[in-house]
Amino acid sequence: MFMLQNRGRMNNTSPFSFLQSFASRFQPPAWFVDEGQQKLVLFLNHVLMQEKEAQSRLLRKKGSVIHVRWGVFALDLLVTPAGLLDRAAPGATPDLLLAVATESPGVVLQSVLAGKAPPVKIEGDVQLAAEIGWLADNLRWDVEEDLSRMMGDAPAHTLASAARQALTGLRQFLAQSPGAATTAMSEPPRAFP
Repeated sequence: MFMLQNRGRMNNTSPFSFLQSFASRFQPPAWFVDEGQQKLVLFLNHVLMQEKEAQSRLLRKKGSVIHVRWGVFALDLLVTPAGLLDRAAPGATPDLLLAVATESPGVVLQSVLAGKAPPVKIEGDVQLAAEIGWLADNLRWDVEEDLSRMMGDAPAHTLASAARQALTGLRQFLAQSPGAATTAMSEPPRAFP
């Protein structure tokens, strides 16, 4: 009869801890940061243009600067007269600071996958913060609509449906109590015949 025994100590570190240590040491080249920020602004504007109410809400705060920060990554956004976003000029004084309160990519990913906003520190213009809050609560990217323009309605619906199912499964996995895996791992050794 063989017996399995747990001879080592259990590793209780997060599977995302390597991302956190990598992100804290990783310094991408300036051209990469610049290009990434430009693509992000284009994406945000694409989503904003799908909802006229979002543009009209931002239009009320035209000329405002929003400083967004997560760890070492930062972006200054300017609200344009069209109710869209652009990158603010270097050194622009922000009217609103939005800083993700945790640097852990794992915590942020778990929050987003659970359908919650990650913890954010907010300072500055209260009205602008309220408009950004409304956008966060009400604005969604219609992925299926964008896919249907590229590949047609039926394939886009099938692909979007599969992605929703995968996301639901991932959310259910993450929603399981963290003690469930630990309990299963700490059971006494079983004998095999």
